Amino acid sequence: MGKKKTTDQRILLMTDSASDISDADLLEGGIVMLPIPIAIDGKGYLERVDFTTREFYERLTAAKELPVTSHILSITYQQAYLDAFEQGYTDVINTTITSVGSNMFEAAVFGKRQFYKEHPEAEGKMNITVLDSGTYTLGYGYPIVEASKMIKAGRSAEEITAWLDDFYATVEIIFAAYSLEYARKSGRIPAASAFVGDVLGLRPIISIVDGVTTVVEKVRGDRNVVPHIVDYAYGRAVDKKAPTAIICGSVEQYGDDIYKAVAKKFGHAPKARYLAGASIAINSGPKVAGVIVRGEKRINTRAREQDFIRG
Repeated sequence: MGKKKTTDQRILLMTDSASDISDADLLEGGIVMLPIPIAIDGKGYLERVDFTTREFYERLTAAKELPVTSHILSITYQQAYLDAFEQGYTDVINTTITSVGSNMFEAAVFGKRQFYKEHPEAEGKMNITVLDSGTYTLGYGYPIVEASKMIKAGRSAEEITAWLDDFYATVEIIFAAYSLEYARKSGRIPAASAFVGDVLGLRPIISIVDGVTTVVEKVRGDRNVVPHIVDYAYGRAVDKKAPTAIICGSVEQYGDDIYKAVAKKFGHAPKARYLAGASIAINSGPKVAGVIVRGEKRINTRAREQDFIRG
C-alpha cells in the first residue's frame, strides 16, 4: 500500500476492553474498544457492556467460582475492520492485550487476513496494523489515549504506529495486590503460601514486562505497599521527567495514596488515573494499586504479524 499524505489519512485506533480506557477517553479520542467475553458462574457476559468496572468488582466478590475471560474472536475483528472500511477510514491501528496472556493478537491478525480475503476492494484503500502491546491494562490503554491526541494534532499513521511500538517496547507496570486470595484462586500462588502470606500481612510488589509477571519484592503491611511500589518504579524509569500514569481498583484511597507518592517522588503528578479491569482484578483481586514507567528499550520481545503466517 502506497504511503498517503497525512492530510489524506483518516486514522482509527482500535483496542480491547482489557486496556481499561475510560468511557470519556474513548469518546473524546474516537477510539473503538471491543469487549472481552467473561464467564461468571457459567454465564457469559461482555466486559464494559453488561456491567461497569465497579459493578464487576461486586460480581467478582460474589462469584462462587473465579470468573474466566476468553479472547475476542477473529470474526469479531473482521467485522470491526469492515465497519471501519465502510466508514471511510484509510488506516486502522489495532493494539491487543499481550500475546503472552491471550490469543487476541493472533485473532486480530487472522481477522485482518480474512477481511482482505473477503473484501479485496479494501486492498490499497485501508491499511490495518495490528500491534501486540506486550502488556496489560494502562500499559497500553494510556499510550493509545495519547495516540488519539496525536491524530488530532495531524500526525501520520506511520508516525503514530512507530511511537506506539516504541512505547510498548519500554513500558513497565509495577503494582501490588492488597490480598492474596485471588492469586490463590487463580493458582498463581499455592494455597498454603497465600494463606501464610495473608496471615503475615505480606504484600507482593509485582512487575509486568513483556507480559511476564514477576514478584520483585514482598513487603509487610498495607502502609508499606505504596512507598515500595513508587521507589521500585523510580529506579526502573529511564527518564524521571517522562509522564507517568497510575492504576487502582475498588479502594479509592489506594489510588489517592499512590497519586500523591508518585507526584512527590517524580516531581510531577501522574498524567492519568485508570481503574483496574477484569484482566487484573480476576488474578489479583479488586484491591490493587500501581504505576507505569518507561524503562530500558527491549528489542523483538513482542509478537509480530509475520509470527502468525498461515498457509
